[in-house]
Amino acid sequence: MNLEDIYRIYKRNPSVQTDTRKLKEGDLFMALKGPNFNGNEFVRLALDQGAAFAIVDEALPFTDDRLIKTENVLLTLQELSKYHRLVLERDGGERSPSFLAITGSNGKTTTKELINKVLSTKYKTYATRGNLNNHIGVPLTILEIRPDVEIAVIEMGANHLGEIAGYCEYAMPTHGMITNCGKAHLEGFGSVENVKKGKGELFQYLRAHDRTVFVNADDASVVSLASGIEKSIFYGSNGKNVSGVILESDPFIQVSINSSTPFSFRTNLVGNYNFSNLLAAVSIGRYFKVEDKTIKEAIESYFPTNSRSQLLQLGSNLIISDTYNANPGSMKAAIENFAAMNGDKKILMLGSMKELGDQSDEEHTAVISLIE
Repeated sequence: MNLEDIYRIYKRNPSVQTDTRKLKEGDLFMALKGPNFNGNEFVRLALDQGAAFAIVDEALPFTDDRLIKTENVLLTLQELSKYHRLVLERDGGERSPSFLAITGSNGKTTTKELINKVLSTKYKTYATRGNLNNHIGVPLTILEIRPDVEIAVIEMGANHLGEIAGYCEYAMPTHGMITNCGKAHLEGFGSVENVKKGKGELFQYLRAHDRTVFVNADDASVVSLASGIEKSIFYGSNGKNVSGVILESDPFIQVSINSSTPFSFRTNLVGNYNFSNLLAAVSIGRYFKVEDKTIKEAIESYFPTNSRSQLLQLGSNLIISDTYNANPGSMKAAIENFAAMNGDKKILMLGSMKELGDQSDEEHTAVISLIE
């Protein structure tokens, strides 16, 4: 069966699932394989649970009219998402959705959530659910986008060179943002310089297609990656287009935006390291002509629920939950922010930092030295 035929089936059954535990009746089941799992082994279960069709890439011990055999299910998923992206572009014409891609070493998910909160006040939006930001999550996200969506916010994670470039081939972003570049996924990238190159693949794509980038002016690496891109919007403490200052960050960060008509807002986010994330949301909101008053209200109404920058009350204790993931940059920022907060009896509980490769011991030792 060719891709066009598969797409017609998808259009009749536009809910794609890769996990039988989450499968609903009428879903299109993709039997993905990985180092520790093989979706082909669960096809019978998926069909019994009501999957409309199952796309497989292995011979199975049974026959069913709902089976679609391909050479590689993952490749089919990615190609199907690109086909859908092209259809959205073609059928939407001048009203086709904008695709905003977000990558970076830290702050991707919080920035995505803030931006979506701001944009959804004016537009029909769709944003990456949770952190479905890898080679499986990005195409699944694209396939969730319906024709009435005006702006899609796509989070892109990566742990090796070429990954972001691959996502761009089927997401085809019209706008992009790199939150920052730091010591993350060094095991896969090999060096900080390669981290920069890997994240920079997003700006390379946007440069080649004469698209718009949003640049964190407080991160020298991001600024250098944007060099030569004509359509650049700069935000930061001294951003050319959007700038601001931190008014308070204990416990929640409060920010004032500099402009001819300045405004400030309170947030429900712990940590001054969220400053650039907040300015990114303001920058995007203004670019898409959301009024400042609406931006302020949207940001102030955002409550994190994803173990990122959350303040929790447990009995007489205040707990800062910033526990989803960590790398040297985010760990340092969190520790320094915690140290600056008021409190008599403060306890720091840290997990290990993963994917640092040969630099793991050195970076963990640096964290210990910072605490001491």
